[in-house]
Amino acid sequence: MPEQTSPSALQSHPAVPAPSTAPVNPQKDRKGLNRVWHALGYSLAGLRAGWHETAFRQEALASLVLLPASVWLGSNWVETVLLAGAVVLVMIIELLNTGIETAIDRIGPEWHDLSKRAKDMGSAAVLLSLLLCAGIWATALFQRFFTT
Repeated sequence: MPEQTSPSALQSHPAVPAPSTAPVNPQKDRKGLNRVWHALGYSLAGLRAGWHETAFRQEALASLVLLPASVWLGSNWVETVLLAGAVVLVMIIELLNTGIETAIDRIGPEWHDLSKRAKDMGSAAVLLSLLLCAGIWATALFQRFFTT
């Protein structure tokens, strides 16, 4: 019969590190404005990381034209918000897709059917957001210039 080792004996054994009271993620213990401040820093770091992706950079640069154009094209605040929101939605979906691709790449470079599926679905989400944005903008442009 194998010898039983007590938990206290394991804690004092040099091969087993003592349990740490420090949290693995210090963000989990932050509260209030301190948590918001640090979360803002993480979000800005995510935007900086996204900027290094060609697709996100192209969409961000297009938004520099499209967001002001949404104010000009929208005939009321609802149309303006819909036009601008569609542009921002494309960038949001692109960041999520990049996050999926980065997580899959971290796992390993070898080909796997589930990794391909995850990346393909992220790409499909970007495509759908682009089609939605294009449809909203085409409809608004048509209404502005081709209807009376």
